[in-house]
Amino acid sequence: MNSTALSAGETNCRLYGEKNAPFLLIQPVDSHDLAEMDAEARLIAEKTAVPFLLAAAPVQDWNDDLSPWAAPAVFGNHPFGGGAEGTLRKIQENLIPALRRECGLAQDCRLIIGGYSLAGLFALWAAYASGVWHGAAAASPSVWFPEFTEYALQHELHARAVYLSLGDREEKTRNSVMARVGDCIRTLHGHYAADPRLITALEWNEGNHFRDAALRTAKAFAWVLNRLAKE
Repeated sequence: MNSTALSAGETNCRLYGEKNAPFLLIQPVDSHDLAEMDAEARLIAEKTAVPFLLAAAPVQDWNDDLSPWAAPAVFGNHPFGGGAEGTLRKIQENLIPALRRECGLAQDCRLIIGGYSLAGLFALWAAYASGVWHGAAAASPSVWFPEFTEYALQHELHARAVYLSLGDREEKTRNSVMARVGDCIRTLHGHYAADPRLITALEWNEGNHFRDAALRTAKAFAWVLNRLAKE
């Protein structure tokens, strides 16, 4: 699938899919994700007939820009800076208006936020923090993040469709904080499934956190697209 570049203020992104599409997908990415975006976009297109435009938006500091609040380092020495609010503001105030102008997106174009790992956590948090998102595609999200489950159970999620996934070996880790990921995602899925306003799924994939990131993210976006297209 061909890609094009777009610059919107401080945000430079890569675009995949169709202009004038009825669905806009936003994915925060790092350099590793960018290297796999061509494959991911092709996989999404293979799994859905719904037209979409996917914007891969690079972040400068993964731990700082995608964490909803400050938290100590869980692995390595890099703590979490709590910069998600600023990242979401750039996406909503700069990137999305630029995409509407440059790509001819209709005002009623439906918005889906998604990503992998900490970007998956950011997608879930964004669906709580803002009412503009119709869907959240959270592939292997870092829901072990300190206090996130408690936050999610106490606040309203605004998106209509929420997809969760996890590798079946992700909770089998010696890191005591990250080992909570399985229990956390089961709790979240149960909470979402009990809400009649939401359409939700939890899919278990083979392998640990570092396996098939592009495929898992593509499945996440395709599931949300297919469910929302039926609405």
